[in-house]
Amino acid sequence: MSNTRVHNPSASILSDFKEITKMRLAISVVFSSVAGYFLGADNIDFVVVTLLAIGGYLMVGASNAYNQIIERNLDALMDRTKNRPLPAGRMSVPVAFAIASAFTILGLIVLYVINPKTAMFGAISIFLYVSVYTPLKTKTPLSVFVGAFPGAIPFMLGWVAATGNFSIEPGTLFMIQFFWQFPHFWAIGWWLFDDYKKGGFFMLPTGKRDRGTAIQIILYTCWTIMVSLIPVFGVTGKLFLTPVSGIIIFLLGLGMLYYAINLFKKKTAEAAKKLMFASVSYITLLQIVYVLDKFIRQWI
Repeated sequence: MSNTRVHNPSASILSDFKEITKMRLAISVVFSSVAGYFLGADNIDFVVVTLLAIGGYLMVGASNAYNQIIERNLDALMDRTKNRPLPAGRMSVPVAFAIASAFTILGLIVLYVINPKTAMFGAISIFLYVSVYTPLKTKTPLSVFVGAFPGAIPFMLGWVAATGNFSIEPGTLFMIQFFWQFPHFWAIGWWLFDDYKKGGFFMLPTGKRDRGTAIQIILYTCWTIMVSLIPVFGVTGKLFLTPVSGIIIFLLGLGMLYYAINLFKKKTAEAAKKLMFASVSYITLLQIVYVLDKFIRQWI
């Protein structure tokens, strides 16, 4: 019997497409946008939900493709990125640029069909990510601060897609995801510190895996929890959270804080990895709790 492995070009192309657009990341961003839409919509329009999902994926996919074009030489230096389509030579820069450009144009058109403000924030997001955040990653730890702006847009984008307006409600959703970015990305920066160092990326606020970085992670985790609880007090317009849901969010936040404190104590890559996963669980479950809270209140 022959052990020769059959090469499947279609599977390889699909795999490279997933990687150049960072499919898993794009799907998580779409999830945030849809959650924001459910919070803002008085009546769910599944045509708009579909357009938001498609437009959101296209914009995130475009940002990631542009990012990989710019960083292709640096990606080749790092273990976690050296097998991406561009540094590995499976995809050419013109092809990647064509994908990124097509996704940008189509994504803006789709989001504009929803309403102009949604397209505007989508355009701001891709511009900041590609033109400001990406170049700064090799120059200053402040890149994380800059990157937190486009990273925080998806949750509020859904509300804007539902209402066509930007006000205190989407502003609050923006703040929640903005502050969350810091412990999340600093945890990644700590976990993958040695690999990032090969590519010359500055991710940690002090530039080191030290006490100062760990303290800042704890502080930003606390601020994330506090901002997440603001809707409980009825000061954020139509965005409201019941005390019961507030307690759930608080307990979820304590779970994330536990892992942040654990990183402060141990200062290990493994502790940072656990915090990273805890932060992903926190923001995902927070969005689910927010949405369920709204619909349960409507049903009761």
